[in-house]
Amino acid sequence: MAFIIDGKKIAAEIKDELKQKVTKLTEDGVAITLAVIQVGNDPASSVYVGNKKKACEYVGINSLSYELAESTTQEELLSLVEALNADAKINGILVQLPLPSQIDEDLVIKTISPTKDVDGFHPQSVGALSIGQKGFISCTPGGVIQLLKRSGIPMEGKECVIIGRSNIVGKPMALLMLRENATVTVCHSRTKNLMEVAKRADILIVAIGKPLFVTKDFVKEGAVVIDVGIHRDAENKLCGDVDYQDVLEHVSAITPVPGGVGPMTIAMLMNNCVEAVTKSK
Repeated sequence: MAFIIDGKKIAAEIKDELKQKVTKLTEDGVAITLAVIQVGNDPASSVYVGNKKKACEYVGINSLSYELAESTTQEELLSLVEALNADAKINGILVQLPLPSQIDEDLVIKTISPTKDVDGFHPQSVGALSIGQKGFISCTPGGVIQLLKRSGIPMEGKECVIIGRSNIVGKPMALLMLRENATVTVCHSRTKNLMEVAKRADILIVAIGKPLFVTKDFVKEGAVVIDVGIHRDAENKLCGDVDYQDVLEHVSAITPVPGGVGPMTIAMLMNNCVEAVTKSK
């Protein structure tokens, strides 16, 4: 019987630990403030932003919300980011992606101060991760590591295959698994014999953005499967990149969708906000 990795439960544990830290910081006169910028009103983005605000409230972090029109120019957005960079009361800055087509996402990410880059997307954060130095870790890959650690799943010496090479998940995920002494293979759209490569994995991490793509034919008997994808199926139900029902009897542990990786992303964002203050003290 597969062990179902409960991301909701683990995320709640992390937020409770952070709440205690924030309470202590508050008693010491230290406040933590996260600025969240949303451009336009993409429904999925609005849900994410709402969830981030709720998490901030629970943990005890102040959140400032900047809801800008879809027509906002790049100059206006960069000006706001630079003002927040200069504001000593702001500890973290988060610009909700995706942004409208008139705005260069890379330029916006680079404009956020690396000391306030709680999403972990700034080139300086990514560079620090790649050479094993301290810095903000991208929230979703950081959440996956915590899921594995807190579920008692060893990574050292294990063969890890990551399907997907995005800057936000696949690449930082590979670096973090290397940091945990796993042997890592990153697959992508040009990988030959993807099924055979995936079947080597003791830990298979899937982040490709294709609903129900990975079936039991991709999975070694007894592997651990982490599903980073989130979609709606033909019946409008949430599903992941992995065909959960098909692989369930085949694995030793698996994350469900919803309730697996998703809640961890926000818990790790809260963790980065707390680190923004504790690092600078």
